[in-house]
Amino acid sequence: MADTTHDNAQMSRAGLAVLLAGMFLPQIDFSIINVALDSVARSLHASEYELELMVALYGVAFAVVLAMGGRLGDIYGRRRLFNIGVLLFGIASLLCGIAPAIYFLLLARTLQGIAAALMVPQILATIHVCLKGHAHSRAIGLYSSIGGLSFIIGQVLGGFLVHANIAGSQWRSIFLINLPVCAAVLLLSPRFIPETRRSNPAGIDWPGTILLALLIISILVPVAVGPSVGWSWPWLLAMAAALPLAVALWKTEVNQAKRGTLPLLPPSLTRLPTVRFGFFMAILFFSCWSGFMFVLALTLQAGAGLTPLQSGNSFIALGVAFFVGSLLSTRTVARIGLLPTLILGCAMVIPGLLCLLWILRVVWPAPDLLSLTIPSFLIGIGQAFIVGAFYRIGMSQIPAEQAGAGSAMLSTIQQASMGFGPTLLGAVFSQALLHGHDYQHALGASLQLEMVLIAILLVAATGYYFRTRNQSRLAVQGNS
Repeated sequence: MADTTHDNAQMSRAGLAVLLAGMFLPQIDFSIINVALDSVARSLHASEYELELMVALYGVAFAVVLAMGGRLGDIYGRRRLFNIGVLLFGIASLLCGIAPAIYFLLLARTLQGIAAALMVPQILATIHVCLKGHAHSRAIGLYSSIGGLSFIIGQVLGGFLVHANIAGSQWRSIFLINLPVCAAVLLLSPRFIPETRRSNPAGIDWPGTILLALLIISILVPVAVGPSVGWSWPWLLAMAAALPLAVALWKTEVNQAKRGTLPLLPPSLTRLPTVRFGFFMAILFFSCWSGFMFVLALTLQAGAGLTPLQSGNSFIALGVAFFVGSLLSTRTVARIGLLPTLILGCAMVIPGLLCLLWILRVVWPAPDLLSLTIPSFLIGIGQAFIVGAFYRIGMSQIPAEQAGAGSAMLSTIQQASMGFGPTLLGAVFSQALLHGHDYQHALGASLQLEMVLIAILLVAATGYYFRTRNQSRLAVQGNS
């Protein structure tokens, strides 16, 4: 199909299905490794530090390249970059699956993160450009549900594959399973996904790209590695560099905009209230979400002694609840609005976490799928409402011609927050475990921090809702 611009591109349901199939790949691989860490350590004789790097490098590479991925899609065509990302992801998955040593696996995981960053911005940008009205809202709902559900499926699927030990592959099958999916997406993409790009593409903002990469690295790498090496002075110095790098990045992007060139992170987008609130949501919620999955999986395996299969199955109820919540979110948004849906989601997650802590105290040390079902449904549906609101709020005021930059900005802050979450809640978990030697107590300390952060989001969303409602009321009065 010939290249099209955002003015006349359209996409069928089949095209949306192919895009969403691609969405499964990077999100599953973000979490699927959690239940295979012990198997990897035994197979490749990896240390705890190297295992942390295996998780961190994927997230860091993903976050660093995301904004560049969005710009490249705007310039060279979003379908083309999506396909390149899928191809690289398949190659990286193969390399992960045949890795003979831990450092080979670390390099392959980094390539996986880069490939994921080329794919993800194209998905949301293509949806934003090609679909309008109810079709757009429905697609955003599916996007958020697939993205969130695949994150949970990763835990379940990873446990099953490690336990099944297909052809003696042990942990390697969690990467090799990606290959047929990549092949199917590449086969169907040219037929069903329209090619879109900016009608007047700008060049690559190299100063902004380099500064953004350094900023993300200065935050995520020390946070991921620092606790295991005792926070020696080089890591503290790297974190201290984040503030001047952020200032330099902002000044560079402002100067780029003044010169009439399109910056990597357009300051005009950061001035949009919905984008700023989307950033705030992402930092609080996605840090909590990824951290929650990490400390709960760790508690179930190391604390309660569950096998990888049992630990993965413990997330089934959460996955079902998230999927149900995602299906309900579009209807809920249409009925009560975006911000009330976000508020409702936060109001469900907090009691769900309290219920989870109480039930674990009752059934410990023998938690199972049945005992976790009730809190999982509260937490899962609430999380689905929050995720759906995040994408809808964040993209709502972004012009179609800046869809690539906007989706990349939101995805960058989302992925950076997801990379930060396991370290944040994991640090609280480790300190509580060190002092109390009790996994249940350590999980409780981590989830208490999560409840505080979700409560902050709840208060902020409520305030933002009343502020926007008053502004709308004044605007109506001014026009009458």
